[in-house]
Amino acid sequence: MLRLGLAVVLALALAGCGADEGAPGKRPDGARVTIRVPADAPTITAAVSLARPGDLVLVAPGVYHESVKVGTARITLRGESRDGVVIDGQLRQPNGVVVTAPGVAVQNLTVRNNTQNGLLLTGSARAASGSPGDGGYDTGDEPVAFLKSFLVSHVTATSNGLYGIYAFSAQGGVIEHSYASGSPDSGIYIGQCKPCRIVVRDNIAELNAVGYEGTNASGDVYVVGNRFTGNRVGLTTSSDHQEKLLPQQNATIAGNLVSDNQQAATPEQAEGGWGIGIGVDGGSDNTFIRNRITGNTNAGLVITATADISPNGNQVVDNVFATNGVDIGWTFPTATRGRGNCLRGNDLTTTAPTGLATSAVCPGTEQSPSATWVVPKPPRGIPFTDVAAPAPQPQFPNATTAGPTAVPEIPVLPDLADIPLPPASLLADGALVRPS
Repeated sequence: MLRLGLAVVLALALAGCGADEGAPGKRPDGARVTIRVPADAPTITAAVSLARPGDLVLVAPGVYHESVKVGTARITLRGESRDGVVIDGQLRQPNGVVVTAPGVAVQNLTVRNNTQNGLLLTGSARAASGSPGDGGYDTGDEPVAFLKSFLVSHVTATSNGLYGIYAFSAQGGVIEHSYASGSPDSGIYIGQCKPCRIVVRDNIAELNAVGYEGTNASGDVYVVGNRFTGNRVGLTTSSDHQEKLLPQQNATIAGNLVSDNQQAATPEQAEGGWGIGIGVDGGSDNTFIRNRITGNTNAGLVITATADISPNGNQVVDNVFATNGVDIGWTFPTATRGRGNCLRGNDLTTTAPTGLATSAVCPGTEQSPSATWVVPKPPRGIPFTDVAAPAPQPQFPNATTAGPTAVPEIPVLPDLADIPLPPASLLADGALVRPS
């Protein structure tokens, strides 16, 4: 009888507890509050569990050995110091930060030494679970579940075992003013979204196997004003049967510096790409405009097919090419070929096949020809843990005094007319690799 009475009292007590009382620390009273780590909560995870929509989790400098999962909508996770707030997986955690709720902003911190991803933004339960060995790709016939709206700003992702900043099955987001290095796959990755409505702008990706990768990422994808220098491959846009929403279509790659992507001291990707500025692998209806593509020893821009998926209707317009092995090359090792790929207004000296600039003028309609050229042998890669540490990176403005960030459902998309050809010094202050 005593046990029963105690159980009833305990049940009533628990029923009266708020959610805050189940987590270490205490949430300040009010709406849209700032929860400070460690002043109000001892860990980032504890602070996030206390947060309600509209709150700011503000993290003091320190090294935090945890994997932070953000499942509450419309909260802001921000470090007081970008280089000083470090979420370190110690090569034990698959992910540094995982965002599965809409309207979340992640700002002004560093994520490193995770076995898979530094920062993962996803609507896929499988990807969020950190399934080892397959990148968490969705399989089966179930419909795609999307994360709706996100913001990544002033984040450094370095020495993570797969991707640095990974938006998979996500829509309506911005990745800006961030830095990614030491990724054996790609520094910044956008995958499995249609329409994506994602803007990737003003970022540095260097010392990765691939700087930026957009796979099965279609519809209002804008990759603008970034520095993809000193990777093994600068940028790819591709179709891949491992993910849903085939084929890849309708991305805009504009105003980027894509140079010297044959860095030896980088992790090696399984496919072994090397010395390529931009690769189009089964992607269609993409626009490459006013990019500076220089110093890539294999090729500046390559268009090819993915197995049975042809690349069609890609437009290469008003780009500047220099000192590449081949400026532009179209190569189809199988019977699958593209159609309607075209060039206009580019500053270039070499193409493969020769004469491509005059035979494939936009708007293109013809089947794309194929060519081969001498490809340099890539050096062996290095472990992702051995990649050089980043230079100091710019801080989020007023990180300690600004309130939480409101994230729109759909970001404002860039106006192409406002995106200039970049200088060779684009974002040089935060980069280790300089163009040759």
